[in-house]
Amino acid sequence: IAWNTLSVEDALADVTAAQWCADNQLTGLRLAKQFPSVGDGDFSCEQLGRNFQGKLIIRPTPNPNFRRVDAQIANDAGEPVLSLSTILGRY
Repeated sequence: IAWNTLSVEDALADVTAAQWCADNQLTGLRLAKQFPSVGDGDFSCEQLGRNFQGKLIIRPTPNPNFRRVDAQIANDAGEPVLSLSTILGRY
C-alpha cells in the first residue's frame, strides 16, 4: 500500500476489507470439504465498497495429506494489500 497517499484510516480499512476477502475464500475451501487441487485461481471481491482482486495459490506440502493455500489480495490499482496463508488437510 502506498501509505503516503492514503490516510491511516483508509489504509486500515483496505487491509481489513482485504482480510475479509481472503478469509471468505479460505473458509469456502474448508466448507467445500474437498481436498483442493494444486494450482492457481483468480477471484474478485467487494468489501466496504472497495474492489479487490485476489489470487489463490494452492501447492503441495511434503505430507501428501495437506495443501498449502496462499490468498494474495490486491486493491483495484493492482497494489498488494494482504497475503494470508493456511494449511488444509484431506477430509
